[in-house]
Amino acid sequence: MSEFTNVTVSKEANVYFDGQVTSRTIILADGSRKTLGVMLPGDYEFGTEVKELMEITSGQLDVLLPGASEWQAFTGDMSFEVPANAKFGVKVQQVTNYVCSYFA
Repeated sequence: MSEFTNVTVSKEANVYFDGQVTSRTIILADGSRKTLGVMLPGDYEFGTEVKELMEITSGQLDVLLPGASEWQAFTGDMSFEVPANAKFGVKVQQVTNYVCSYFA
């Protein structure tokens, strides 16, 4: 899906790592929440509160998933899941756009 329709968009951006990672929250008609974001090259660690699905729409990054010992490469049209209450590492190789879906 290349676009979302019938959504509510938060006016305020979510800004992380001194502006290196930014996103906007959208609420879909069914009440589900997603963020649409951009990550600039760099190394980051994120934490989850609920299960997340990260869909990479463009760019290139390496991800160290919880419990994994090896980094995995992801590019556009790839995705990965992260369980609730977990941390994961990201090494962004080139500007990366993503959609994050949250599951309660």
